[in-house]
Amino acid sequence: MNAPVSPSAETLRAALAALLDGLPPRRAAQAVDRLIATYRGATPTDSPILRDRADVAAYAAYRMPATYAAVRAALEAFARTVPGWAPDRHLDVGGGTGAATWAVGATWPGSREVTVLDWAEPALAVGREIAEAAPALRDTRWQRARIGAGLSLDAADLVTVSYVLNELTAADRSTLVDTVAGAAQTVVIVEPGTPDGYARIIEARDRLIGAGFRIAAPCPHSAACPIVPGTDWCHFSARVSRSSLHRQIKGGSLAYEDEKFSYVAATRLPAAPAPARVVRKPQIRKGQVLLDLCETEPGLRRTTVTKRHGDLYRAARDTDWGDAWPPAPEEETS
Repeated sequence: MNAPVSPSAETLRAALAALLDGLPPRRAAQAVDRLIATYRGATPTDSPILRDRADVAAYAAYRMPATYAAVRAALEAFARTVPGWAPDRHLDVGGGTGAATWAVGATWPGSREVTVLDWAEPALAVGREIAEAAPALRDTRWQRARIGAGLSLDAADLVTVSYVLNELTAADRSTLVDTVAGAAQTVVIVEPGTPDGYARIIEARDRLIGAGFRIAAPCPHSAACPIVPGTDWCHFSARVSRSSLHRQIKGGSLAYEDEKFSYVAATRLPAAPAPARVVRKPQIRKGQVLLDLCETEPGLRRTTVTKRHGDLYRAARDTDWGDAWPPAPEEETS
């Protein structure tokens, strides 16, 4: 029996194009403008941001590819710390149209129990519709639930919470992280790569450590973050391919965009975090590469890799922002 086809960025883009077919461009653009203002705002909301199908279609076009790319990058970083492991039960809290479920399916191909919880019924309905394009997601359960105080969760191997904390009050954020910690074996939380998004990630990271979790990624350790509050913030970048329809809705002309995000992956599994992680875009200069690293012994350090380092120099030239350092030995291909 063949395994279900795994979700992919290409399949997602095709499903989004079909979703937007027939939606008046002006209405979609108006919805996108409102959503941009809402998601960039500093005031949490206690009601669903996505109000109707037009909102959801605009949201899917505007955010799903970028959310997918960011969550996929976070999951891949975590997956490298637990080789051979895959979740059997995935719970996506505040998942909306299900971008994180696509990212999980692409990271760990195969079938699993998947549940998406969100308080916006239109988002769940469209998420269900989009998931029809990915056979591995067709049995996903889409359930309406208020995300915040009073939320009850079933046990899961993996819980994802992506771009949700910004929508909650401080009290509801704390309650949600505690609830997730009580249900999950592994938790992956993704927020925008802004100072405020990073602050929410650090707050969640501290609560997860307090609940007995170990940090698997991006941090090489579970000690306090070495960044002095207010001086900088930890974030990463994922490149997102954009279809012509996506560019039309977004009002841009480039064939790609870079999604900045902050994240934490915490687990009760025996994970092996990276010895160090590249926390800024590497600077490639003549005969040398400058890498800014967060290291196992909590601290930030810049290292310079030169041609005299041989293979390590060649690896440094191929190293990207967010990668582990030094690179792991190449895995054998099957």
